[in-house]
Amino acid sequence: MGVTPFPQTANLPQGEIVKAHKEPDWMGMVAGGTFLAGAALLLSGRKKAALAVTAGAMAITLLDQQETIREWWYTLPKHLDNAQRLLDQAHNTIEDLAAKRDKLRSMFNR
Repeated sequence: MGVTPFPQTANLPQGEIVKAHKEPDWMGMVAGGTFLAGAALLLSGRKKAALAVTAGAMAITLLDQQETIREWWYTLPKHLDNAQRLLDQAHNTIEDLAAKRDKLRSMFNR
């Protein structure tokens, strides 16, 4: 589900070692290597090539993490609604303060 899975701890007697043979994460290795290649190209001054390689690495990462991207995509509208509500509250507060400022100015200018 997430980008970094946490290993499950097993209830083993003290001193017992469990050797689990797990398939390597080839997509993660390819994406990481591609990001490193993009960084090396950027450090060597080849900006356009670095941008192209990094865009490829991002595409590989998006393909590898489809569930996470889907989750973010479905929660994005909720976050945007919250941001819009916060901006509306800030706008209303600023308008209220401006009205109070104008009222104070009119009281002192009599």
